[in-house]
Amino acid sequence: MNRQRVWDLPIRLFHWSLVASITFAYVSGQIGGNLIDWHGRAGFLIVGLIVFRIVWGLIGSPTARFASFVRGPGAIRAYLRGEWRGIGHNPIGALSVLGLLALVAAQAATGLFTNDDIAYQGPLADLVGKDQSDRFHSLHAWLQNGLLALVVLHVGAIVFYLRVKKENLVKPMITGWKEVTPPATRTYTSPAPAPRGGGFPAFIIAVLIAGGATYAAAGGLLPAPPAAPAQPAAAAPAW
Repeated sequence: MNRQRVWDLPIRLFHWSLVASITFAYVSGQIGGNLIDWHGRAGFLIVGLIVFRIVWGLIGSPTARFASFVRGPGAIRAYLRGEWRGIGHNPIGALSVLGLLALVAAQAATGLFTNDDIAYQGPLADLVGKDQSDRFHSLHAWLQNGLLALVVLHVGAIVFYLRVKKENLVKPMITGWKEVTPPATRTYTSPAPAPRGGGFPAFIIAVLIAGGATYAAAGGLLPAPPAAPAQPAAAAPAW
């Protein structure tokens, strides 16, 4: 076995930040009350994280790029036959990653337009009107169940790989390193990722774009509400 670098620091920070944000958003949403505003703030952070991952999937390090792990049916068939040997996400794991990103993005986006008629209104709810905002609220609640199911499936897959295939998928996401089979014994090798990518300039670009998306999601680009009309001064008593 050879020890090989798999996940860069930005990917690992993204992954665990997303885990923490989703967990907090779910718990705070269930508790409600004074935590509902923090539930909304967690949603803004999730929007920024998803945008960062999309940008990093285009200009980031080789294993982080979508082009390096989103493969065609041939790679999936090879993986199912036990012939695929690569680093990073396997072809089935790539489908899970795309599904999670899409569902989390949809969950966070609907939350921006929703309202609960009690304590919370999304920063973009006024853009769609009350009726449409109510529909977004229902969709937001429905997507939550789908997201929970996909998270359970994701965790189940991690347990399966650890117990059955004796492959720890969590450790590389913490350390960045993975034990891989030497190239001479591979029967199928995923196409080599691009030799360059990532780096500090790419990271800054991804962070700036993600920060702009978070600012916009929080309503920062909306015009300021009109000032309340000034109340006339009370007349002084005649006495």
